[in-house]
Amino acid sequence: MTLFSIAKKNIKMNFSNYFLYFASMIFSIVIYFTFVSLKYDKTIQATSDGSTKISSAFSGAAVVLMIFVAIFIWYSNSFFTRKRKKEVGLYSLLGVRKKQIGKMLFYENFIMGLLALIIGIAVGSVLSKLFVALLMKLMGYEVVGNFSISVAAIINTVIVFLLITLITSFQGYRLIYRFKLIELFQADKEGEKESRASFIVALLSIILIGTGYWIALQNLMDSKVWKTLGFMVTPMVILVTVILGTYFLFSTLTVYVLKLSRKNKKSYWKGINIIGTSQLLYRMKGNARTLTIIAVLSATTLTAVCTAYSMYYNNRTNAEKFNPNSFMFIDTNNKVSQKVQNIMSQNKNHQVIYHAAIPTLEVEADITGFKNEFYGNEMRYTLISNHDFNKLAKEQKRNENLTLKGEEAVVLDATYMDSISPKYVGSSISFKTNKKVQHITFTDFKKYSVFNLYTIQNSIVVSDELFAQLQSEIRPLNVEAYKITNDDDAKQLSKDVQALVPEKANLSSFYADYSAGLESSGLLIFMGGFLGLVFLAATGSIIYFKQLTEAGADKGRYEILYKIGVKKKEVRKSIAKQMLFIFALPLLAGIAHCAVALTALSNLMQTNLVLPVVICMGIYTIAYIVYYFLTVNSYYKIVIKTK
Repeated sequence: MTLFSIAKKNIKMNFSNYFLYFASMIFSIVIYFTFVSLKYDKTIQATSDGSTKISSAFSGAAVVLMIFVAIFIWYSNSFFTRKRKKEVGLYSLLGVRKKQIGKMLFYENFIMGLLALIIGIAVGSVLSKLFVALLMKLMGYEVVGNFSISVAAIINTVIVFLLITLITSFQGYRLIYRFKLIELFQADKEGEKESRASFIVALLSIILIGTGYWIALQNLMDSKVWKTLGFMVTPMVILVTVILGTYFLFSTLTVYVLKLSRKNKKSYWKGINIIGTSQLLYRMKGNARTLTIIAVLSATTLTAVCTAYSMYYNNRTNAEKFNPNSFMFIDTNNKVSQKVQNIMSQNKNHQVIYHAAIPTLEVEADITGFKNEFYGNEMRYTLISNHDFNKLAKEQKRNENLTLKGEEAVVLDATYMDSISPKYVGSSISFKTNKKVQHITFTDFKKYSVFNLYTIQNSIVVSDELFAQLQSEIRPLNVEAYKITNDDDAKQLSKDVQALVPEKANLSSFYADYSAGLESSGLLIFMGGFLGLVFLAATGSIIYFKQLTEAGADKGRYEILYKIGVKKKEVRKSIAKQMLFIFALPLLAGIAHCAVALTALSNLMQTNLVLPVVICMGIYTIAYIVYYFLTVNSYYKIVIKTK
């Protein structure tokens, strides 16, 4: 029997242990192949105006995925090789040379990698049309892609994963030479020292994480910490404190808590809790680094996916906020305005809800009264009368009716941010007219605008009498605003209007911003979702592999429990408690880190992210629960196979 045939036989016999590793590799290859295929897809190139950007985005995502998958396969292969130390030791005892054992392990890993590569490319090719359709749907395009297989994508995937497989196979080959024969047979007894608990380090873990959270949640502009450390150094400080605190949390604080629970004699001596608690205490230090990595990866993945989904979820809201009118442009030519009006009235797919022609005044204002370092000394503002504001606000169904007198004014700021924007109320600005310097004082401000942001960025509502006075001194500009039905499906109408309106008219439309946002956020959620699934599969598998390795070492202990009359139900309950502790720690830490990061982002962006974040976290938690039950079941099956 050749080494190659022995390797194939070993894979068949141990396939249940290899299954998750094999499945994770296939899934990673499918996603990598999908990303590379989408880079070359003709449907995307023909449909999207930003096909070049999409291609670059998928190239970048493929590189990130490739690096992560390489690390995951390397990590997993190390686990499997170490798990089989006794088997390798037995081969050595029977006279098989290390070179031959290394070759056998090399063949095993290479066969697994090659099979995963073939299956992954085959599955990816079959699903390619579905992935293209999904991406097009998320980006807002109603396109049915033709089935096609990219030869370039296949070659790219084969080269990358063959290289990864060869490297990890050589790693397994080299690992054999690191251990002496006695070490191979005593592998299960290594690292069996109870972890030490330090109250000071445990307290330090809470202080470090708390410090990181506190800095992250500070007001960006008002925080002395951010100003002192700078906007480049502060995020690094947050990362270091949180990651270091998380490691101390798992390596020391959890041990401290477990030792405290051991003092509760009633609970500790109930059933076989003593076994579960002791095993956690002995192995917590060895698991700390792995759990820290998984917690940080989970937090990063959740934050990225939640942010992408939040952008997608809030796309329409943001488009409406910055484009309250379906179309808006500055009326530079009455003939153009008439032509646009004719197109609107003749279009059968959209009805005009309102059409408003609004006189405005442009001024260059001295804003030193804001005392805001981000706004400089001067800014161009567009003035609108109290009457016209009330009229347009009513058309937009806003519950607003201003009553301004004299030099009173209200600023409209759709991009208002608490940490950056000026303190408007009570502030004054001034601007020059043909006759004098005019001062106005803000009595209020609104976190929205009745104008589309691209057409008119900064606007102020002034009293009717002041507007009438200034109108004789400053040349007015007429702004045309339209609201139509089904403005999220106005692609053709937008093109028709764009063809008529000159560039200097600053045409803005709801559809243009909505479709652009849908395209970018749809692309982000597609990439973030699939990368997140790969990260989830990999991190869940790492915990699974590590626990199965420990299960093999625990078989003898559970055999003793059977001999003294412990029931299988009690054993399963004890295993479930241990696994819950191991799975819950990184999941809860990851969710906590993610929640703080997203809260800081929400405060900065002035956006409510609660619903999309809850949905993403819910899906992620459910996936982890599936891994938990799978690990409990596999662990139980290993330890009950006793004589």
